[in-house]
Amino acid sequence: MVYLTPGVYTEEFETGAKPIEGVSPSITAIIGETERGDTQPQLLTSWDDYRNKFGGFFGRQEYVPYAVQGFFQNGGQLCYVSRIVPRDGGGEPDSASEALGDWKVTAVGPGEWGNRVFVIAREGRVRGVQIDVYHWREDPGEPLFDPEVRANEDKPQPHIRETFEDLDADESSINFYEKRINGNSRFIEIEPDPPAGAPPAAIAPGDVAALGGGVDTGANLVVADFDGEGEPGARQGLAALDEPDFRDVAIVYAPNSDEVAGLQARLANYCEDSKYRFAILDSPARKSDIGTLTPRADVDSKYAAYYYPWIKVTSAETGALNLVPPGGHIAGIYARSDTQRGVFKAPANETINGAVELEFRLTDADQGRLNPIGVNVLRAFPGRGRRVWGARTLSSDPAWKYVNVRRFFNFVEASIDRSTQWVVFEPNNEQLWARVVQTIKQFLRTQWRAGALMGRKEEQAFYVRADRSTMTQNEIDNGRLIVEIGLAATKPAEFVIFRFTQFTAGSQAA
Repeated sequence: MVYLTPGVYTEEFETGAKPIEGVSPSITAIIGETERGDTQPQLLTSWDDYRNKFGGFFGRQEYVPYAVQGFFQNGGQLCYVSRIVPRDGGGEPDSASEALGDWKVTAVGPGEWGNRVFVIAREGRVRGVQIDVYHWREDPGEPLFDPEVRANEDKPQPHIRETFEDLDADESSINFYEKRINGNSRFIEIEPDPPAGAPPAAIAPGDVAALGGGVDTGANLVVADFDGEGEPGARQGLAALDEPDFRDVAIVYAPNSDEVAGLQARLANYCEDSKYRFAILDSPARKSDIGTLTPRADVDSKYAAYYYPWIKVTSAETGALNLVPPGGHIAGIYARSDTQRGVFKAPANETINGAVELEFRLTDADQGRLNPIGVNVLRAFPGRGRRVWGARTLSSDPAWKYVNVRRFFNFVEASIDRSTQWVVFEPNNEQLWARVVQTIKQFLRTQWRAGALMGRKEEQAFYVRADRSTMTQNEIDNGRLIVEIGLAATKPAEFVIFRFTQFTAGSQAA
């Protein structure tokens, strides 16, 4: 500040540590095929939210709905669903569309499902027009029709109806078509499509659009579909999750990933490259010969965990038992454990809500063969229900053997990374180093007091260094501030051993 006039001036400046806010360690992305919807990841807060945006159960071998339902049943709170559509070697599937007067109506998301969307404009109740949108989950067997006109006929009726009342063509109005429909409709988007050189005419009562031209390309999903590379707005899967809007995702899961060749290794490598994400992997279904379970042969990673066997859940539509992969339920258990105890607590010895039965019942001897090779077993115990009975990663490195250790480091590293961006371009001197060290120490002290770190004293639990022992003069001259952090992470009590001895009455017990 430049002082030109005599007087008293008040100034504010910052000293000392800045607070570090812990990131959420359990926001999950579930990737796979859905009945309908956008291919951009969508944030969900409930099972009803999923049904609104992506539809319901749509096939016995399509597991994303079961995974999402299991996630919320087990305590999950925030979940992104990233819809995957087959791209047939790189080609883009088409979205259904049709003209509504001088406006173009397009299905939200590609695929054949959009061919069962019917749009009609009616007289507005107060002004303008009312637009009704109808969707049939299954082909009605004839051209789409206005169900209001043929309500009394023996015709397949639409599954869902949306209504947007009192719309108009005035761009400044809050009831403008695009303002009210785009981003609010579960099924359609609308844009002007007038003849060349002419403004679009207002939509008139009686205008209809039976959408068509939606195409599903490709018969089978491949790893490239999950990679989802493309131009901005056309990405799906992992490529879409790399966009800044989705940086809070901490857990990645693709149901039945074993069925897509190379996908499990790709998910683990993706999480390792992302640094702050962790993959949940399913064993194959109907794998009764546990001797053939060798997950580390394909995936040896500290950023992934592997669960066996599958679980049986009650179908909401038929009441029958369906066999489904457990990963969505496991992701919900991660979230529940994080909320109730903390990310440092192993997400094991936890009940599996929604699981009526396990595909196979395992013994201690079975688990004794599987535990050392990184297979986390789901067990049924009399009087205690079905529980997760393992908390190991797929890493062969004993330092990263446990899920909670890896995920706790992910949590700490992501929290420090995102809360110290203020440091960039600050003067790289002793004052800055001291502030950074103090900032990080305050955050780690909170974690230690919560039980996340070993040690009776703070110096036994962690250390933070940023001085000339961590940086050379050359590194300082090149604008590098290097901070070294050491953590004594808490390991789970995986084997609880009580030792008993017999002593003679009257003798002194040790």
